[in-house]
Amino acid sequence: MIELEKTYLAKYLPEWIESCKSKEIIDIFLPKNAIHSQLRIRKNWDKYEITKKTPIDNDPSKLNECTIPLNKEEFEELNKLEWKKIHKIRYLYEYNWNIAEIDVFQWELTWLILVDFEFKKEEEKNIFEMPDFCLTEVTFEDFIAGWILCWKKYKDIEKNLEKFNYKKIIKN
Repeated sequence: MIELEKTYLAKYLPEWIESCKSKEIIDIFLPKNAIHSQLRIRKNWDKYEITKKTPIDNDPSKLNECTIPLNKEEFEELNKLEWKKIHKIRYLYEYNWNIAEIDVFQWELTWLILVDFEFKKEEEKNIFEMPDFCLTEVTFEDFIAGWILCWKKYKDIEKNLEKFNYKKIIKN
């Protein structure tokens, strides 16, 4: 399956966010010492899976994605090992016939909020207009990729965020 997506830094957390469907996500990236992990194990609410994502033509907005379901026991066994991990709450919001995945990061990345949109066709992706609750597109910025964020604290990426005039967003 080919995944087409755009990623944005949030400008603010919309007041309607609490009325959106949400789910807890834990991502585990491996191998542990990889500079660019393409393999991810995910707890997505009560679903578990392992996914491999590979960029097509070195374009991070076009990914070849292969996903295999796991059961809870398999996930829990893999979770016992020391891996790179991210914890976030994902809110789902319908915006102009697309679903915004608003990721509110937890643990060491509190204050970081990213918004992802996935598209069925390249044309849809190309004509998509950024919503007002987004600050700027960061699809091609490596520092916000999950496999890099998983070892970081907010203070480690703060200088990168300042280049985009990103301000800490506090969720009440």
